[in-house]
Amino acid sequence: MKKNSEILGTASISSLLIKQAVPASIGILVMSLNIIVDTIFVGRWIGPLAISAITVVLPVTFFIAAIGLAVGIGGSSVLSRALGKGDDKKGLKVFGNMTTLTFLTSGILAILGLVFQDYAINFFGADDSFRDLALTYYRIVMYGIVMLAMCMMGNSVIRAEGKPKFAMYAMMLPAVANIGMDYVLINVLDYGMEGAAWATFISYAICFLFIVWFFIFKSELRLKLQSFVLDSKIVKEISGLSGVTLARQGVIAVLTILLNNVLIDVGDAIDVASYGIISRVLMFALFPVIGVNQGFMPIAGYNYGANKFARVREAINTSIIYSGILALAIFIAIMIFAEPFVSIFISDKAGQGAGTLADNAALLERTPNALRWVFAATPVIVIQLIGGSYFQSIGKVIPALLLSLTKQGFFLIPLILILPNYYGVFGVWISFPIADVLSTAVTGYFLRKAVKKDLVES
Repeated sequence: MKKNSEILGTASISSLLIKQAVPASIGILVMSLNIIVDTIFVGRWIGPLAISAITVVLPVTFFIAAIGLAVGIGGSSVLSRALGKGDDKKGLKVFGNMTTLTFLTSGILAILGLVFQDYAINFFGADDSFRDLALTYYRIVMYGIVMLAMCMMGNSVIRAEGKPKFAMYAMMLPAVANIGMDYVLINVLDYGMEGAAWATFISYAICFLFIVWFFIFKSELRLKLQSFVLDSKIVKEISGLSGVTLARQGVIAVLTILLNNVLIDVGDAIDVASYGIISRVLMFALFPVIGVNQGFMPIAGYNYGANKFARVREAINTSIIYSGILALAIFIAIMIFAEPFVSIFISDKAGQGAGTLADNAALLERTPNALRWVFAATPVIVIQLIGGSYFQSIGKVIPALLLSLTKQGFFLIPLILILPNYYGVFGVWISFPIADVLSTAVTGYFLRKAVKKDLVES
C-alpha cells in the first residue's frame, strides 16, 4: 500500500492521470447506463410521455439514493481511519451505524413518498397527459428505493475495505440486469410502464443481494447485533462528513424538480421529455471528463500533503488540458450529431398510434437544438470541475462545497426562474451555458488566487 501511494509523488503526472482516470471513467459509464437504458427503451417501446414520466420521478429516487451515497462517503472516511489505526471495534460500530442510518432514513422517506404519492407526483411536475404513467412508475420504484440506498452505502464501504473490483461488480450487475429485464418485460411481454418499473426494481434487488452476499462471505467486517445500535458520537461524525455530499445532491434534485415544473408551465409534456433525454445525454457524454476529474483528486491530494507543490500545479494544468480536449471533442460531437443522439430515444415504428407518432415528431423537432444549447459551453466547464475538486482534494471543504454548488445553486436555479418569463422554453435551455460560463469565471478566479497563494515552493 505504501509503495502504491509513493508512486503518486514520483511517477509522471500524465501516466498517473491516465491510470487513475480510466477505471473511474468506466465506473461512471456503467452507473449512467442503468438510467439511460430505461429512457431509451421506454422512449422507443412505450412513447415520449413515458420519458416525461421517468423524468419527473427521478428527483425523489435520486435524492433518497443520495442519502445512501452521502452516508457511504462520510461514514467510509470515518471507517477507513478507524481501520487504519487498528481500531476494529470502532470500525464495526461505524459500519453498523451507517447501515442503521441509511435504512431508517431511506425507509421513512419511502413510506412518506408512498403515502403522499399523488401530491408528490404533482409537486415533481407531472401534468394530466402523463400523470398516470408517472404514478405507475413511481409507486413500483419506491418499493425498492431502500435497497438502492443500501447499495449506494454498501458500495462505498466495499471501496473503503480496499476491494474496488467488487465495488465495480456491484455497479455493473444492476445495469446489465436492467437492460435484460427491460427487454423482456417491455418488448417481449408488453407490460409497458409497469414493465419498466419492475425492471428497475429487479435491478435494485440484484445489486442489494450482491452487496449482502459480499458482506456475508467476502468482507472482513463481521457485524454484531450491538453494532447497529446508534451511537450519538459516531452518528455526529458520520453526519458532518455526509452533509457536503447530501447538500450537493440535494441541490441537483431541487433543480430537476424546478426544471420539470417550469417546462410544464411555459411549455408542455414534450419539453419535459426533451429535458429527460438531455439530462441522460449529459450524464453519459461527460463520463470521460468526470473520470479525469476523479483521477486528478488523489494525485493533487497526495502531492499537496507531501509539499510537492510544483507537481500539484502540473496536475492542475495537465488535468485541465486533458479534460479540455475531451470536452471539446464532446462539444463537436453534440453539435454535429445532435439529431442521431436524440433519435436513439425515439421509436420509428409505424404501428404506433397517431398521438404517439405526433409526439415523436415534436420531440425530434425540439430536442436537438435544445441539446446543442445545453452543451454550448462544454469546453470551459473543465475549469469549474477541476477547480472545485482541487479544494476538496486538499481538505478545504467549505470552498469546495461552495464552488461545487456555484453552477446549479447560485446561477442555474435563479436563471431558470427568470429567463423563461421572457424567452419561454428557450430561456430554460440558454440558462445552462450562461450558468456554465459564470460558474467557470468564479471558479477560475478563486483557483488562480489559491494557486498563487498556496502552491509556492519554500
